[in-house]
Amino acid sequence: MEAYQSGDRDAAGRLIDTASPALYRYLAIHSSDRRYADDLLQEVWLRIHRARHTYRPGEPVLPWLYAIARHVRIDGYRRREFERRESALEDAPEPVAPTSERAAGPDLEYLLGSLPDSQREVISLLKISGLSLEETARVTRSSVGSVKQKAHRAYEKLRTLLTEAPR
Repeated sequence: MEAYQSGDRDAAGRLIDTASPALYRYLAIHSSDRRYADDLLQEVWLRIHRARHTYRPGEPVLPWLYAIARHVRIDGYRRREFERRESALEDAPEPVAPTSERAAGPDLEYLLGSLPDSQREVISLLKISGLSLEETARVTRSSVGSVKQKAHRAYEKLRTLLTEAPR
């Protein structure tokens, strides 16, 4: 990131290649449309480019990147909701039904979709993106205790859903 800040194009490419898969997973979890997640990822990289001067050398890069991604996701959600209300469109199309190629068991997207947004975000950052409690707290602008509480409540709800799920 420091090399990218100083104008190294190769460093920018390496950063994009390294961080894009994780950022895409984060955005896709919170989106029902893969193309929309692609659009959000593009917006994330535009904002990172514009805000690269705000990165403080020596600080962890991932929380900084995820904080930008989080703001892009929230702005995108607000923009979509505004457009929906303005155009008075019907609900979005039904999500694609699971194919027989998927492994048997509960659908991860369904399980995560049943959680409130704040809990889903914490679980995706902790378990899917692999951030630490402290990094997740920085990204979500909350305390470590709040992150632990949201994660605990999410685990409880997921346990309940999994025990009630037909086998």
